[in-house]
Amino acid sequence: MTSTPLRFSTLVMVLAALTGLPIASWGQGAQPNAAVSIRGAGSTLAAPLWKKWIEEYAVGHRCVSITYDAVGSGEGVKRFIARDVDFAASDEILTESEAAKLPEAAVMLPVTAGMIALAYNIPGVNSEIRLPRDVYVDIFAGAIKRWDDPRIKAANPGLAFPHRDIALVARQDSSGTTAAFTKHLAAIGGGWRNAGMRVGKLIDWPKGTMLAPGNEGVAGRIKVSEGSIGYVEYWFAQRLGLRMAALQNNAGSYVRPTSHSGELALSTRVAKVKELDTSVLNPSAAGAYPITTYSWMFLYPRYADPAKGRTVRNFADWVLSQQAQNYGAQLGYLPLTDDITALGKDALAGLAY
Repeated sequence: MTSTPLRFSTLVMVLAALTGLPIASWGQGAQPNAAVSIRGAGSTLAAPLWKKWIEEYAVGHRCVSITYDAVGSGEGVKRFIARDVDFAASDEILTESEAAKLPEAAVMLPVTAGMIALAYNIPGVNSEIRLPRDVYVDIFAGAIKRWDDPRIKAANPGLAFPHRDIALVARQDSSGTTAAFTKHLAAIGGGWRNAGMRVGKLIDWPKGTMLAPGNEGVAGRIKVSEGSIGYVEYWFAQRLGLRMAALQNNAGSYVRPTSHSGELALSTRVAKVKELDTSVLNPSAAGAYPITTYSWMFLYPRYADPAKGRTVRNFADWVLSQQAQNYGAQLGYLPLTDDITALGKDALAGLAY
């Protein structure tokens, strides 16, 4: 008996959800009569959405085979530069040094956005905690080391915190989620850089930090590690039932990650697609969730195989459609507004097909 690659992919995802095991890669495998195959790799933050998009696109495009490896933004960009894939997904736009390695400027499309939650596992604390801006910066910089620190207690009157060490959980791989998170920490005050901490996809965390691969790996480590706190995309924290902190935003309000607070974080309007990356570092709207990031799709301006180029363009154009964006909302991602998808479609016009 045989089964289609789509059903197998769905089964893998269901088994992973039940067992908690991480997924290194998944995709829509080649069909017997497939005319065009395209490969992508990158972001784990947006990986569940890429899986959904691939499944839904396959319904109306039976002659197209798409695979996607959720290997992290850094590895996805590395494969893109080496032309080992047809597209890459990343939660950070290409850096100048990365872009310089390409013979032609890549086409960069914003395809979705997500919230980075600070999820925690504190014995005896079974309710939501509040974390001021300077406090969560100092927690991840290693300056605040215990859960009963006076600054944490002052922000959470009535909660009894244990006298135990804070166990940080961070990404071990080159990660766009890490880049977005550290850029936010650096943007909201001088404390991050004053502590000697860097910004980027891969940084040196304080001694003793537990490292895990992918967003799913970080979420899983928090789930089983008492006293821990880590940064993880909202979908993964929600799926595992992790508690998530209410964070103080630019307006001084404590805000939980919700679809509404996330959408407010994206409300800053920009004129150019590259300006989107910095527009969410420190959102100013009163009810905005403070840590959000756009997620990107990188394409080559031209492909050696014209049929492949047209297929990649058609898939990217569909990803920017209202239908595809609605799938993102169903999974807890932040759908792009019409003006943002318009910027993406303008960028897509840079393809030579």
